[in-house]
Amino acid sequence: MAPNTPADRNFWHGVLTTSGAFTPLPRWTLKPVAGLAEHVAPIPVGHATALQRLADDLAVRLSSVLLAAHAKVLAALTGECDVTTGYVAAAGAPPLPCRLTTGAGSWRTLLTNTHEVAAQLLAHRDYPVDDLRNELGMTEPPFETVLDARGADGDSIDTDDEQAADSCERGTEAVLRLAVVRHGDGRLTLRLRYRTDALDADSAARIAGYHLTALRLIAADPDAEHAQQSLVSAEEMRRQIEGLAGPHRSLPDARVHELFEQRVRHNPHAVAAVHGNQQWTYRELNARANQLARALLARGLDREGVVAVVMDRNLDWLAAVLAVFKAGGVYLPVEPHLPADRIKAMLARSDCRLVLTELASTGTLQTALASMPAVRTLLTDTAFEEGHAACDLGVAVAPDQLAYIYFTSGSTGEPKGAMCEHAGMLNHLYAKIDDLEITERQVVAQTAPQCFDISLWQLVSALLVGGRTLLVEQEVILDVERFVDKIARGRVSVLQVVPSYLEVVLTYLEQHSRGLPDLRYVSVTGEALKKELAQRWFAAKPHIKLVNAYGLTETSDDTNHEIMDRAPDGDRVPLGRPVSNVHLYVVDEHLNPVPLGAPGAIAFAGLCVGRGYVNDPERTRPVYLRDPHREGRRLYLSGDFGRWLPDGKLEFLGRRDTQVKIRGFRIEIGEIENTLLKVPGVRDSAVVVAERPDRSAHLVAFYSSTQPLDTDVLLDRLGAALPAYMVPAAVHWSDALPLTANSKIDRKALTALATRLHSAEDDGRTPGEPGTPAEQRLAAAWAGVLGIPQGRIGRHDHFFHLGGTSLAAVKLAISLDRAVSLADITRHPVLTDLAGLLESPFHRQPTAQSDLV
Repeated sequence: MAPNTPADRNFWHGVLTTSGAFTPLPRWTLKPVAGLAEHVAPIPVGHATALQRLADDLAVRLSSVLLAAHAKVLAALTGECDVTTGYVAAAGAPPLPCRLTTGAGSWRTLLTNTHEVAAQLLAHRDYPVDDLRNELGMTEPPFETVLDARGADGDSIDTDDEQAADSCERGTEAVLRLAVVRHGDGRLTLRLRYRTDALDADSAARIAGYHLTALRLIAADPDAEHAQQSLVSAEEMRRQIEGLAGPHRSLPDARVHELFEQRVRHNPHAVAAVHGNQQWTYRELNARANQLARALLARGLDREGVVAVVMDRNLDWLAAVLAVFKAGGVYLPVEPHLPADRIKAMLARSDCRLVLTELASTGTLQTALASMPAVRTLLTDTAFEEGHAACDLGVAVAPDQLAYIYFTSGSTGEPKGAMCEHAGMLNHLYAKIDDLEITERQVVAQTAPQCFDISLWQLVSALLVGGRTLLVEQEVILDVERFVDKIARGRVSVLQVVPSYLEVVLTYLEQHSRGLPDLRYVSVTGEALKKELAQRWFAAKPHIKLVNAYGLTETSDDTNHEIMDRAPDGDRVPLGRPVSNVHLYVVDEHLNPVPLGAPGAIAFAGLCVGRGYVNDPERTRPVYLRDPHREGRRLYLSGDFGRWLPDGKLEFLGRRDTQVKIRGFRIEIGEIENTLLKVPGVRDSAVVVAERPDRSAHLVAFYSSTQPLDTDVLLDRLGAALPAYMVPAAVHWSDALPLTANSKIDRKALTALATRLHSAEDDGRTPGEPGTPAEQRLAAAWAGVLGIPQGRIGRHDHFFHLGGTSLAAVKLAISLDRAVSLADITRHPVLTDLAGLLESPFHRQPTAQSDLV
């Protein structure tokens, strides 16, 4: 044995401390059981001969060829270019950590690089690697897979070797051990031994197949680009493309408004929709919608003409949406309270020439339209006063006709409008009707803002089957007691909310016993649903099903439903299976499906995929593509990463870009950053998402300039251009933003900094610290709701300036057992003022009625 040298130590130190050196193997088994199993797969003689010839030509060992194939398989299974495996260098010796790179290039290049790595391992194999690991404090296993390719070079691997390897690897928690066995007649066989608590027989056979495919591809054309070649077999490809798709469902040969008209004829006097103290029957709603549709046509609306509906969530809004569909137009939702610049950008990008609005919703709209003389405005009152006929119009609308445009946040600083067709909209509505069992006389709650795409199915799905839509007022949503009361008294059977609001509702229900006898399904969407929340829900309401809904605006809203009657067994709540007529793929950068269980980009195909972003070919082209697997179909490549689970469900793993969702709103970080860069004096900007101790997320902005700028001015500029949910909770100055080694803004460092700044000054009291019992009680409640140390809260602090939101205010009211209302917090956001209200002998504890606006 050669003496150990500093070079040996330096080599292994570099291998062990490389960032991300551990390569976990994806688990794939429905029934994990402790134990070991074996799978054997012969290497075809022709392939082995060709591979030996290639190895001889390159002057490398055949074992290096096997190692290259193994690295390619690990890269495909993990979605990582850099992988680590255990490598057996000598009989009876423990496997050595082997770090391999499978970047772009040919198989020949990969073979050459792999051979060099193997040679280095052999040169330093006598160094006590485990001792160095202990010295570095490394307690986790260095790898989960082991390759013993000595048999490829003619070395025998006997039973004693296998038993010794098992003994060595038991401490390393190896999930998979792959050995190459050479038989007496020269044949080569792959022998896989795997842990049955991590892999099943099917996955072991597939992994063996990936190795054989890699070897076949190497032998066939060593100069081919390996990154563009898939290891997935034809059988597995069929399983992924067809077997994991949503079930086929025939759809009616009618549009949404026509199906509604059928229900009008079937039961005209049934109540269709309720808002506050007002309700309309099917006949009344249909008549209003028909009158509005005729008024739109009278103003020149043509096929696929865009109509911006700028209205509050009320019955006229519902009639307006139906009217646009009836007239053959395209529905463009615009919330009345959006900044004027944002409204103007949406109207201009969509080439909108007609706005349908109401007198109460024309505030910022008038400012937006001041420089847009070509856009005409129609008030609903004017349309009704014109006395148009109330009968159905009969305008022909095709399935592939454009139905609506929803604008989402855009990374370039300008929102992008996703266009979806009638067929996709109808398919989504029937997915909701089928999976949530929406039937005649059932009530669906409409709670989402107009610009949130889920608002549409909430609004009209019940109307296709004779049910009822209950439009819940915004002030009721912001008062959880009134909201729960509304759901109960309104006999709501289907409700959808974002997880953060479900947590508010659940907290209230845990503190106040309230029956919800009619509620059958609660759907959550817009944010990741945590398992802990699902567990709490079923502990409180075990008989009400929870649905984790997943989808994108570009794919006609939700494409997956995970319907639960209990909390999931795994650590995460899955996204569920695709809904009817939806094809979903998990792919690599070349749109090839990745191996089952491997992470990849989520791509959608089928009826659900929309046309693209309106008048925006540059942003449409990279993501709206031709489906390579189904002729004549569109494909949308999302920014989400996920993986298939053994039960055929999809699991969400995160985003591949800077897009995030907070409280259900989809936000492009780049749009906020670009808006910040427009402020004079700002050189660079970065926005990160930070978590408070209560795990709620909030936006934090950083900027660089020669000197700090007025924070209020910055927030005002952001608020004038962006919706309120996109304005960061905090803005921090630096003379220069931190950079990575590649000279890019170091967002990880900024996220950590945001967390530190949020928790700074834990040990010191804020000047003007709370003094009275009421102030101290409020400070404790603020700390719990806002997730900040109580010591940072002063008596003159402003609730909303500390990061409070409307949702946080609702939580605060609950935590104080409704000693104050949401309106109280809004009117008295400074702690000492709110404490004075609490102490006032004239202050009454709020009731359901006292919060009405």
